[in-house]
Amino acid sequence: MADELTCFVVMGFGKKTDFETGRTLDLDMSYLNMIKPAVEAAGLVCLRADEIVHSGLIDVPMYEQLLNADVVVADLSTSNKNAFYELGIRHALRPFTTIIICEDGMKSPMPFDVNHVAVRQYHHLGEDIGSSEARRFSSLLTDAIKNILNKHPHDQDSPVYTFINGLKAPEIAAAIKEAVQPASSITKSAVGKVPSNLPTHSELMRDVDEAQKEGDWLTAKVFLTKIRKNAGFDKPDKEDAYILQRLALATYKAKSPNEIDSLREADGIIELLEPATSNDPETLGLWGAVHKRLWELTHDISHLDKAVNAYERGFYIRNDYYNGINYAFLLNVRAAQATDTGESIADFIQARRVRKVVLDICNAWLAANPKPAEEDAQADNGYSKSAYWVNSTIAEAYVGLEDVNAAEKLQQLYSSVPEKWMQDSTGQQIKKLQVLLSKSPLQLIKEK
Repeated sequence: MADELTCFVVMGFGKKTDFETGRTLDLDMSYLNMIKPAVEAAGLVCLRADEIVHSGLIDVPMYEQLLNADVVVADLSTSNKNAFYELGIRHALRPFTTIIICEDGMKSPMPFDVNHVAVRQYHHLGEDIGSSEARRFSSLLTDAIKNILNKHPHDQDSPVYTFINGLKAPEIAAAIKEAVQPASSITKSAVGKVPSNLPTHSELMRDVDEAQKEGDWLTAKVFLTKIRKNAGFDKPDKEDAYILQRLALATYKAKSPNEIDSLREADGIIELLEPATSNDPETLGLWGAVHKRLWELTHDISHLDKAVNAYERGFYIRNDYYNGINYAFLLNVRAAQATDTGESIADFIQARRVRKVVLDICNAWLAANPKPAEEDAQADNGYSKSAYWVNSTIAEAYVGLEDVNAAEKLQQLYSSVPEKWMQDSTGQQIKKLQVLLSKSPLQLIKEK
């Protein structure tokens, strides 16, 4: 790799939540679909921290990359704290060849210290990135990399060197190189292949993804447990929220040694993220799902209350249709269980109010995400599935509101279902809801 130009990408891994907006973004999609292809198209070797194989602390090769990389691309999406810190280090070490990017959904302006630096923006859909946007931004980023490398002398882009005149960038002396060599990074480009006993974080996560796609949740759990231990994430002060969330999901989906025990084990993992006070929608969604299923299996009312609490807070934090429709459904469940008529009516009416808000959210999503053009239909095949679940939520909301158009909405929904299992899932949920509605506490008022 000595003769190749390198680009080190500073950003978070996996799904991260932007707490200002409540949106959760899959940053791996940004990296794999846009950033890495753009860097490689510019002729550079692209490396992110999770692709570094190291035999010591990750900090040493990470700092070395921040100093030595010919280009650094820093993605500040979700206001990731580590990304901001590493960008600061890069600005202190190098006067030039640093590119800042972020997704365009950030509500607040950039912090004062970087709001006068050029930031290139892209549009993220949350779970994925549309192929048209991926092509547009990849092309823009490739051109930006080529332009900054082709200028001689390079344009200064570090505020540190701009505002402190005469400051000289540090150089790695032979002694420093010798000191960091034992823990230096090893990449596929440098050695041809990664040693089998030293898999990268990204390779292990790909193993998790493959196991999950195959429905092999127990294997996914094994890999995630290994990742957690190898990275030191299993120490109380080092826990990584994303790894814990994935581990909790794999644990309860594995149903080993049995479903109830696996759910309780998953709940114990989620408790490490303090869900009772957490504002992370992903944590709350998992907490709600686990306790919703525990309620169904045990009929312990405490699990139902926790599930309602989780989906309620997730809904008001994120303002999304998924948490909203689950919150409304569980309110109907609790209304059916209540022995106090007033409490039952209160939950039933609140469920109706939530569904009206959910309808607004769904219609806004459809307006903001029109169906892709025909030439993008294959590349953006995820759209039809996303749109189905939005329309499924609309149909369920109509049923929950006992709207006369509910049957028509369901018929329209089923006429364009992408996969049969999706219709089955919707149908089962609608049947459960209809049973709950047949026990409406409002009938008591009408009778009186």
